[in-house]
Amino acid sequence: MEPAVENSLRDCGNRNAQLQGIYHERQTRHLCGLHALNNLFQSPGMFSKSELDDYCTTLTPRNWLNPHRSWIGWGNYDVNVIMYALQQRNCEAVWFDRRRDPHCLNLSAIFGFILNVPVQMSLGYYVSLPFQMRHWLALRRIDGRYYNLDSKLREPRSLGSEDEFLDFLRSQLQMDQDPELFLILNEEDDPATDGNEKNQQRWLLPQFRD
Repeated sequence: MEPAVENSLRDCGNRNAQLQGIYHERQTRHLCGLHALNNLFQSPGMFSKSELDDYCTTLTPRNWLNPHRSWIGWGNYDVNVIMYALQQRNCEAVWFDRRRDPHCLNLSAIFGFILNVPVQMSLGYYVSLPFQMRHWLALRRIDGRYYNLDSKLREPRSLGSEDEFLDFLRSQLQMDQDPELFLILNEEDDPATDGNEKNQQRWLLPQFRD
């Protein structure tokens, strides 16, 4: 039983993207969280299923009916696991308020993006089920262009330049399906902080910081 892919995500971007050297894991079971992390870091060995399962029990020491993953062991990891995994690689995830225009983002300070969207469950290709699941996907700049690295795509999709990418983000966040966008920041790139809140908002352009 596989989630149906949203058309807005399937059809976005340039289908003739240059794919040489871009790592892209395809979807298996409900391991979209694992694929999103590995696609984000462009490394097949950055995380493993067993590692993410261990994080689940670290967060809640319970193997049976652990609240952070699917009870049948197929993945479906929640946001706590994604954020904890990023912390293990010296990164942090910052939730982006979808009411804001993405053009306020300081893209040079952001390592990548993880988007969480609802997907309609279906039986095969034709029978829709009356409930949804959440799907994780990675977005990242590679060689000067932004790519949609969704594991449900057959191949990475080019989203174009910075302005085109920000327009794409805005279109996704305006949908009536409660998408959630997380900005991934590399802690090693963080300048020395002195408690100044503006330093903590380096992901925003200066004119948009509090």
